[in-house]
Amino acid sequence: MQHTLTLLTALLLAPLAALHAADATKPNIVFIYADDWGWGDLSCHGNTWLKTPRLDKLASEGIDFQQFNVLSPVCSPSRAAAMTGRFPGRLGINTVFGVSKPPEMPDWLDPSAPMIPRLLKAAGYRIGHFGKWHLGEGTPTMADYGIDESAVYHGPGPKVGPSGNDIPNQAVKFIEANKDRPFYVNVWLHESHLAHTPSAESMEKWKHLDPRQQVYAAVISDGDNKVGMILDALERCGIAQNTLVVFSSDNGPAKLKEGDKGELGKYRSHYNIGETGGLRGQKTSLFEGGVRVPFIVRWPDQAPAGLKNDATVLTAVDLLPTFCAAAGVTPPPDAHGDGENLLPALKGESVLRTRPIFWRINGNKKDPNFWPDLAVRDGDWKLVTTFDGQKVELHNLKSNRAEDVAKDQSKDHPEVVARLTKLALDWKATLPTKADPSCVAKPQEGGPEKLSETATPTKDRNIPFNRWDTSKDGVLTLDEYKAGQNGGATLEARFKNFDKNSDGKLSREEFVGPKAK
Repeated sequence: MQHTLTLLTALLLAPLAALHAADATKPNIVFIYADDWGWGDLSCHGNTWLKTPRLDKLASEGIDFQQFNVLSPVCSPSRAAAMTGRFPGRLGINTVFGVSKPPEMPDWLDPSAPMIPRLLKAAGYRIGHFGKWHLGEGTPTMADYGIDESAVYHGPGPKVGPSGNDIPNQAVKFIEANKDRPFYVNVWLHESHLAHTPSAESMEKWKHLDPRQQVYAAVISDGDNKVGMILDALERCGIAQNTLVVFSSDNGPAKLKEGDKGELGKYRSHYNIGETGGLRGQKTSLFEGGVRVPFIVRWPDQAPAGLKNDATVLTAVDLLPTFCAAAGVTPPPDAHGDGENLLPALKGESVLRTRPIFWRINGNKKDPNFWPDLAVRDGDWKLVTTFDGQKVELHNLKSNRAEDVAKDQSKDHPEVVARLTKLALDWKATLPTKADPSCVAKPQEGGPEKLSETATPTKDRNIPFNRWDTSKDGVLTLDEYKAGQNGGATLEARFKNFDKNSDGKLSREEFVGPKAK
């Protein structure tokens, strides 16, 4: 009888054992996405005053890709591309949620779009997201995007503080709780975005630097340490060998504002001194300094240790097909992705992409490094242009990585200019000009049918209020208001205009304003 029960138990447990054995072959995937962290903000990329020992070690244990591009030089569209495998312009997401509202811009990322979390969840992965979201706040929940556990800022559901200090702790708990099953987790760090909140320990470490360098070096050290916390958790749980770790950034470093002088102890808007590693442009620019960012991959027994890949061009839209391939998942035909499965590159091969890359933003025509509206890369050629195609520059990124304007080859290769300009303008013509109605907030039932022509919609102002209120005390100080946006000398006057009781703070009611009658 005992033998029969033992045999029966073994037979019943055999399928479960086989399932766990199959799961064990699936790698865990950890996607660490920094914020405004420039290509040159790594000591292993040649920085002489910033130190990133944990990231340097990560690079020495895997592959440091030298030609990785995000698909926008600003946050929200960059993140949309990384999650969906689609150029963000195809989703109408061409700027940052909660700051401005062009006609094609939805109120949130379409939850029905293809998503890495949802595809991997269907394959048995446990999905986590900890840190910044910034893909809209509205009707969808994080679960609608396929995410099981989350703690975010600039997003729905349970929150973490915008300082980012809670992000690695929450991610570590998730890793520890799911170490016996395959998981995918986004760890989207705050560093090195404003407002800066460096730790006392890191400030002390860099006290020999001038105030701006001290603050920025401390912030980078804090971010590097947070990466280390994630890597240590993988080792402690005994799962580092079966985990694919990726570190990258959502765009290049922010531009130092003209006239910013700063004072030690006031970190909000004075310390944008991240580096591009010699690349032209910065955050908001379609030149490489705005869109070429770090991309480090560690995957023991798969990715060769210590390799620098300067040949393969990867982009954020490649992440969905590549992560899916690593997990043994085939994206559905209706995913209509814009990326390529470059899994062989993650395993050490030098792979050449076959599809062109497109970018779109509204350029700043007054700045020589920020004027382009559109860009296209095909092979080693990259062309930047205006929406009307009348102004162009052409650069060969193999020979002119820095896109030096003195080496512009547009006059030398008119046939390349004509071909790439047509590619860019034809692509632009396919993009939506109106927001998808299913991704736009509807007026609340019983509310006013419309606001006054000059008023900003209540929902729109609530979103930036929540984002700029970094202290989470329910009011905006002048520093918080100025740190949250561009506008130079006019910002203080606008602040005072909102500040009806002249107490030096903006309540939510003052900023959002009364509803029109």
